[in-house]
Amino acid sequence: MSRIAGRFARVEPRRRVRDLVLGLLSDLPRKNCWSIAEWAGEATPDGMQHLLGRARWDADAVRDDVREYVLEHLHDEDAVLVVDETGDVKKGTHTVGAQRQYTGTAGKIENAQVAVYLVYAGLRGHAAVDRELYIPRSWTRDPDRCRAAGLDEDTVFATKPELAARMIGRFLDAGHRAGWVAGDEVYGGNPKLRTALEERQVGYVLAVACSHEVTTGAGKFRADALAAKVPKRAWQKLSAGAGAKGHRFYDWAVIDLAEPRPGSRRLLIRRNRTTGELAYYRCFSPAPVPLTALVRVAGSRWRVEETFQSGKGLAGLDEHQVRRYTSWSRWVTLAMLAHAFLAVVRADEHARHPAPDGLIPLTCNEIQRLFITLVVRPVREVAHRLAWSAWRRRHQARAQASHYRRQAANRT
Repeated sequence: MSRIAGRFARVEPRRRVRDLVLGLLSDLPRKNCWSIAEWAGEATPDGMQHLLGRARWDADAVRDDVREYVLEHLHDEDAVLVVDETGDVKKGTHTVGAQRQYTGTAGKIENAQVAVYLVYAGLRGHAAVDRELYIPRSWTRDPDRCRAAGLDEDTVFATKPELAARMIGRFLDAGHRAGWVAGDEVYGGNPKLRTALEERQVGYVLAVACSHEVTTGAGKFRADALAAKVPKRAWQKLSAGAGAKGHRFYDWAVIDLAEPRPGSRRLLIRRNRTTGELAYYRCFSPAPVPLTALVRVAGSRWRVEETFQSGKGLAGLDEHQVRRYTSWSRWVTLAMLAHAFLAVVRADEHARHPAPDGLIPLTCNEIQRLFITLVVRPVREVAHRLAWSAWRRRHQARAQASHYRRQAANRT
């Protein structure tokens, strides 16, 4: 919190942002302005809502602080930048960026808000270091709707790969080095993103569809057609990294691609050893690298799923109940900070205090539980709890009366 304190000109928001981050790290069943304000000892949620919506501070500057904090503690020369999106299901149509669209969170098309994240994944740990909200065309074509949600009237539509390129560019322009980028088919199938990475001499292992076409010395082929031509002796059993139940072993094969420009371009194929299911990756590196290096980067992509899971489950990344862009960007930035804190403590604990025999190393879940229980759990008087009960019921009564009045007006 000392690292970001200078982003707040007044002492009140500086103290309140600390309480909000601690609330995000708490064991509250639901984390929003109401529940965190009560947990922090405030009489109403007004202060927390003001911090997110109207107080003067720059969420992008705090985002940069989060990135520097993560790089300082989790730095790894072989780290991978992983790009991926995650969605939050929404009920209304006024939440910024919300529309009916596919989200992996629900596994189907839902009314949802989708954001793209950049995750730094190294040997010591992983954490999100940047975020961009995906604004669909239905929004960018409606300046009034954008203005009402706190977006610039001239907001231009950007695809998810374009948002990913924007975040990777910020990372590199800040003076940091990244040897590799990993992502799923949304990003691998985008030639502009691949070209942008190649121009900056950043290697990548990006998933592509089975129908993706590549050019070899023998001509142009679909990825699945090339996989069918791979001889048995070309497959190698390698681990894509350790999972919860041990190493994730697959069979791998690689095919060189024909390309006149400098650099090594290849098609990586992964085969499930049980089901035979195939996955395909477009690969680039400024200089040739062994198959094991490509497999390591491909396996790093799963770290983003772990980041989303812990960011949402432990730090309230998806529990924001806000509509406007400013509030969204501030909430998710502070949630990223809360999760980064857990990732850094975990890395330091693993380095300084290796787990004794019979115990697994400390996890982010256990660190959060110990931190809240032993360090910051607030004790509130009964009067405070009763006052909040009255506040909630009073607010709900006003909302109910407003709803009834609106319903009656519609009938007439």
